[in-house]
Amino acid sequence: MTLSPDAEPYSADGGPVGAVLCHGFTGMPGSMLEWGKALATAGLTVRIPRLPGHGTRWQDANATTWRDWYDELERAFDDVRRRCERTYVMGLSMGGTLALRLAEQRGADLAGVVVVNPSLFTLRKDAKLLPVLRLFLPSFPPIASDVKKPGIVEPAYDRLPLKGTYQLSLLWKLTNAELDRISQPLLVFTSRDDHVVEPVNSTRLMERAGTADKRQIVLENSYHVATMDNDLPLIVEETLAFIAAHDRSAADER
Repeated sequence: MTLSPDAEPYSADGGPVGAVLCHGFTGMPGSMLEWGKALATAGLTVRIPRLPGHGTRWQDANATTWRDWYDELERAFDDVRRRCERTYVMGLSMGGTLALRLAEQRGADLAGVVVVNPSLFTLRKDAKLLPVLRLFLPSFPPIASDVKKPGIVEPAYDRLPLKGTYQLSLLWKLTNAELDRISQPLLVFTSRDDHVVEPVNSTRLMERAGTADKRQIVLENSYHVATMDNDLPLIVEETLAFIAAHDRSAADER
């Protein structure tokens, strides 16, 4: 198995606050790297795992399940949680879906959740045919590299694996059913212009997430892969402010 250079997981040991960042479907850790490095520079302990079936060849994503992806995120989370007093989970697109699912399942183990253009469903009409199409077609044209900033290319597969996409749809179903179980502080970044995940995904999340402590920030100058786009400095700034505010709240409670 040959890994793309952008597929290598990222690890940085810092202080007592940790963050686990999760890339999206067909993507790689490289799409989260600058965000993760900025958090590490600020003193956090950071991990960016590589999801199984990603960072090699697109056919490998067709041989994995949503549970494989979730288990890898949970392993990274438990690693950071053993080292840190408080751990936040963050994700882009499907990485956001996985972060939300972890929040539903692990409850108070998480200090908070930050998601960028989280994926909960799609309005694509051909998605209704996915259960059948996956049996006959291995892939569709790619969904990657929706970036507004000139010269930036997302490290991702050049095809959309259909069996893997079907697994994502199963993850959507489970996650949507239990959004009301999310009790942790929640920060949602939504690109106004997104050509992969419709912004109404974030609208559903804001409406249904169980926590009262939730905030949405609209990104005006980025497309779907906002973690590599013009609004990355804003994402970093607001993420650190979110963490600082909730760490103060945790200290006050103690």
